[in-house]
Amino acid sequence: MSDARPVTAAALAIGDELLSGRTKDKNIGHLAELLTAAGIDLEEVRIVPDEQDRIVEALNALRTRYDYVFTSGGIGPTHDDITADAVAAAFGVACTHDADALALLGAHYAERGMEFTDARKRMARMPVGSRHIDNPVSRAPGFVIGNVHVMAGVPSVFQAMLDNVLPTLRTGVKILSDKVSCPYGEGDIGDPLSAIAKAHPEVNIGSYPRFSGDSFSTEIVIRGREKSAIEAARRDVEAMLESVGSRLGAKAV
Repeated sequence: MSDARPVTAAALAIGDELLSGRTKDKNIGHLAELLTAAGIDLEEVRIVPDEQDRIVEALNALRTRYDYVFTSGGIGPTHDDITADAVAAAFGVACTHDADALALLGAHYAERGMEFTDARKRMARMPVGSRHIDNPVSRAPGFVIGNVHVMAGVPSVFQAMLDNVLPTLRTGVKILSDKVSCPYGEGDIGDPLSAIAKAHPEVNIGSYPRFSGDSFSTEIVIRGREKSAIEAARRDVEAMLESVGSRLGAKAV
């Protein structure tokens, strides 16, 4: 279901291994790409260690500020997988073994001829009142409580869970974008581009410098939800480039 007003989201990546650099995050970019395509604005990303107080603090800040929060990591079978406990603490509810999750995982390990150990049973723990997020890869479910979607850190599992979550979300008007290639460096266009950005508050104008080895250029990207507003800003950018080109004694392309 789409909404005329912007729908906002935040991501909370959990894990000491992310902060140490041992593991390179692959989930945030994937999440951002899919949310943008759905018209949901990912406005903030945080990475926190495997410390319950830090997770609770970050989660409570994010879930009150944004429409949706997506977490990754910390719902596995080992002692340092504490996300479920932290989420329960943030919501002020107990974290218990979910009966449906126990049955699901018990059957899964029985089919594989593997013992359903206490460690594996940890993956069935979730805050009271949670709903499952289906996991077609390894069967251990994620969960949703309030506006918080708790998912695995393993990229293939995270992506599969996210595919099941996206159809359930309220979406907004999708962001459109256009780009203008600028043959000048940001130092040449910075002041007039700032003036254009102020004159067109309904769009977002970004400049991204490039260096070819012997000269600078800039890609100017205009984003917004109204095509007419983007086109108006583009016309002003193109006119500005013509003016800069005349001033520098070169023709803008």
